[in-house]
Amino acid sequence: MRELTKADEQVMLILWEIKDGLTKDVIEKMDPPKPAYNTVSTVIMVLEGKGFIDHKAVGNTHIYFPVIIEDQYKHFAFEKVINNYFENSYESLVSFLVKEKNMDMEALDELIQMAEKLKNKKW
Repeated sequence: MRELTKADEQVMLILWEIKDGLTKDVIEKMDPPKPAYNTVSTVIMVLEGKGFIDHKAVGNTHIYFPVIIEDQYKHFAFEKVINNYFENSYESLVSFLVKEKNMDMEALDELIQMAEKLKNKKW
């Protein structure tokens, strides 16, 4: 799987939300100032080339839909962050979150309990 650019991600977040749609449907969901139709169309073609989306032809229009589900990409992106910024250490990540977000003891306990459940889960 390849990493999404900011423009790719913006379009993918919309397609994950709406499930499928035309280029104009994607543009309608974007915040102002809305990009040009051709710009969004180009991003959609790039995403299709990367294998993130596909289309079905209806007459002379294309309805685009995600091929990669959001959770798949979240997992990929999360692993990339863990590897690149936290030396593949969940302990380093948790330490960072506690320090940066001033996590209270209750939230930290919930995080530890969640980690323990995942640790004990058989994959």
